[in-house]
Amino acid sequence: MFQLDKIQQSLVDFGFDGWLLYDFRGSNELARRIMHIPTGSMGSRRYLYFIPAVGKPMRIVHRIEDTALDHLPGDKTIYLRWQELEAAIEHCVSPCKRLAMEYSPGNGNPYMSKVDAGTIELVRSFGPEICSSGDLIQLFEATWDEEQWAMHLEAAVHTNSSFDLAWSFIAEQVRTQGGVEELAVQDLIMDHFARNNLTTYHPPIVGRGPHSGMPHYETGTGEDTLIREGDFVLIDQWAKCNRPRSVYSDLTRTGFVGTSVPEKYTQIFNIVASARDAGIARVRQAFATGETLLGGQVDDAVRAVIDDAGYGQYFGHRTGHSIGQEVHGNGANMDNLETREDRRVLPGTCFSIEPGIYLPEFGVRSEVDVFVDWSGEVHVTGGDLQQEIVPILTR
Repeated sequence: MFQLDKIQQSLVDFGFDGWLLYDFRGSNELARRIMHIPTGSMGSRRYLYFIPAVGKPMRIVHRIEDTALDHLPGDKTIYLRWQELEAAIEHCVSPCKRLAMEYSPGNGNPYMSKVDAGTIELVRSFGPEICSSGDLIQLFEATWDEEQWAMHLEAAVHTNSSFDLAWSFIAEQVRTQGGVEELAVQDLIMDHFARNNLTTYHPPIVGRGPHSGMPHYETGTGEDTLIREGDFVLIDQWAKCNRPRSVYSDLTRTGFVGTSVPEKYTQIFNIVASARDAGIARVRQAFATGETLLGGQVDDAVRAVIDDAGYGQYFGHRTGHSIGQEVHGNGANMDNLETREDRRVLPGTCFSIEPGIYLPEFGVRSEVDVFVDWSGEVHVTGGDLQQEIVPILTR
């Protein structure tokens, strides 16, 4: 349901005079979702929807597709000539000082950069300062309600328990068969998900030895995929309840096929775990003090720990991503490496914190999910934090 009152209150809260939603042939999926344009529906002409902080919205549509936005509230301007289109846009935006659009200064955050440069230039020529709608988008795309929070916790019970199943299975197979294929462990986890009515868009990552040092390794495709005694193993898995509107749980843990873990693995794990904990502490500190926290600041706090330990070059991805109905959601990412993430960490949103150090012979990643509830309390989900590498043959 389109929530005009909530949108207009959010414009006031974020200090915007209006929000201009623009799409041409599906170029702006974010705007289409805010406007509730049906999936698969594709017009051939430009349309815009202007929402002022106060007052009636305006639908701007072409004559041959003049009903494109009739499901939305507000007045309507129908254009034929491009001059009429530009005049309609100017009429809407010229009173605005700060106007939100799906735009990122310098394309620093490509997840938000959906409006072409020419359209931005045109709108800017009418006077307003164009600002990113990133926080507005995540308010309506990335925040959860209580039902979704409950489904996340339900999914997290099963993603958490899948690790114990996997470690025990590896131990049993190594003892009785001398080893087990990565794919067999992956299949075990997928069967566990199916038994517990969970679904996922992609099977988990199970990587032994050097494969664990490849953040997006495709399980079973390495040169040697048999897990044996003395191997380091990384498991990264994500799933959600197989119900409408459900949201993901996404966790990564590591183990060693032995009864004790060699120091070289423990040393790297301890650095990664300290970085993970620094990220969690940064979020908690901000919400305890009422500080406005940006996703990039969480990445900075985590990355500083790994940089200070001398392993910065081996941490080659962002600290975390938004989590929602897709495992990579439309909220703020914990990123000041790959993008300039200047979106706020908002109450009602969930994201991963997953630092890693990836060496040629093995890689360690420790991933948890963090949910900030509507009162600002910070929850870390998916069971207890992993404090040490699992010695798998003790299972």
